[in-house]
Amino acid sequence: MVKNIVLDFGNVLVDWNPHYLYDDVFGSRHKADWFLDNICTSEWNARMDAGASFRREVVLLQRKYPQWAAEIELYDTGWWRMMRGTIPGMFDLVRELKEKGYALYGLSNWNDRKFHTYVQSSYPVFGLLDGMVISGEEKIAKPDERIYHILLERYGLKPCECLFVDDNPENTAVAERLGFQTIVFKSADALRSTLASYL
Repeated sequence: MVKNIVLDFGNVLVDWNPHYLYDDVFGSRHKADWFLDNICTSEWNARMDAGASFRREVVLLQRKYPQWAAEIELYDTGWWRMMRGTIPGMFDLVRELKEKGYALYGLSNWNDRKFHTYVQSSYPVFGLLDGMVISGEEKIAKPDERIYHILLERYGLKPCECLFVDDNPENTAVAERLGFQTIVFKSADALRSTLASYL
């Protein structure tokens, strides 16, 4: 029986996308795609999510690609421009789950300084959670099994009593292997519909 709902943050609870910054910077989605595929890549961002110093990683990348130094700098100084609002429908859905008595937890890959500085206090949905595990604080990121165990041990949870919601199928696959029930997030409406099969 599901007692606990575990939620990813980026693109599940809140809308984060580097294109919101770089499409404006380059004036072109195509140019922004190239930059994010080749310079400020998702693999590079993942290092900061796993606890690497944001400032250090930016400086190292600028040294590697000095011709892109100004645009790389914006990944740090303009980071807040990558954020939009709460994912439509998710605040109401999370609040309803809390009112029904489910315990709510967060398990998210995020640089801890960016999360605490720009995100946590800006979105009321995070105030509904009973606890959270942030990869940048733990120096471990999904899909590493260890971060799931940190969540379980810290809050005394049993995986068979947890439903994990994430937009990345690789992350839900690991959770499922550990005994969680899982849903790959598509939208609040789709999640609401799918939840009926689990709760």
